[in-house]
Amino acid sequence: MRRTPRAFFQPLSLGAPAPPPQIPVTPSRMIHFFDPSNPRMAAKVPTIVKQVDILLGNLEDAIDAERKVDAREGLIKIARDTDFAGTPLWTRVNSLDSPWFLDDMLRLVGEIGNDLHCVMIPKVTGPWDIHFVDQLLAQLEAKHGIRQALLIHAILETAEGVNNVEEICAASPRVQGISLGPADLAASRRMKTTRVGGGHPGYVVRADMDDDAPDRERPGYQQDLWHYTLAKMVDACNAHGVLPFYGPFGHIADPVACEDQFRNAFLMGCVGAWSLHPSQIEIAKRVFSPPVDEVKFAMRVIEAMGDGTGTVMVDGRMQDDATFKQCQVMVQLARMLSTRDADLAEAYGITG
Repeated sequence: MRRTPRAFFQPLSLGAPAPPPQIPVTPSRMIHFFDPSNPRMAAKVPTIVKQVDILLGNLEDAIDAERKVDAREGLIKIARDTDFAGTPLWTRVNSLDSPWFLDDMLRLVGEIGNDLHCVMIPKVTGPWDIHFVDQLLAQLEAKHGIRQALLIHAILETAEGVNNVEEICAASPRVQGISLGPADLAASRRMKTTRVGGGHPGYVVRADMDDDAPDRERPGYQQDLWHYTLAKMVDACNAHGVLPFYGPFGHIADPVACEDQFRNAFLMGCVGAWSLHPSQIEIAKRVFSPPVDEVKFAMRVIEAMGDGTGTVMVDGRMQDDATFKQCQVMVQLARMLSTRDADLAEAYGITG
């Protein structure tokens, strides 16, 4: 299904709300996952919702088959009973080829469609998956009188999906973002790793052998298994006004490696990552907020550059149009995060 530019932003069903002309950019440092079928997790939602940028009720992987319906019903109850105070509520529904997907969509849009912001779709293989969900959402929105078009977030976790990432980003104005799903992608590619994100000690570049001492120990430098895919995803997303996210880091007991992986994603252009445990919320919040000293330096560059043309020297470093734009990225992100985080606003010196 290919729509002409004039028709691209038209609703796909009579009575459905128009999709957004551009994706709203809001604080998205972490998408925090919780299991709505778990009473202990459900009880913590009123507290967690105040700590996170995005809260997501998970219905797919990590939910046992016999608890799928409980998770769906639990999410409906939580959406009705919770004051989210501006925190967006998302859900990850079951995959399109599962026996639960259709009921997930029918029940959630019908029961809590005006409380949901975004539907995360697992294992997206190409634009056809987005087209199907796009049309279904429009029909359900029209049927149930949903006031604002629901967004779609795709998970990149198949080799086919990586090949088609450009087309996925361009498939619908509803596409809010894409997350890298390293575990399923590793299986799809037949990669020989059982890790969920992060590096691998066997994936190294080895220092050259010393011909004069061939037995001397040669240091090895661990490489990033996901660098190529993440870079390809970030480029595709930004080319189409879509937000890129790193997905899960599965080793909860290793916060150092988690922080490193999140920071790599942040530096490469991702706006956030998934948090699977409350301990990862603060890591994501810290990593995906630009450092205070860099924000203050960027503010000085912007002030010195005026209209952004020409060149100036700041702290011995030449600044020109390109660095002016880089500094604007930092400051714009800092200002946006400051609207939600008073401590950051104070640290950055941003008021009003």
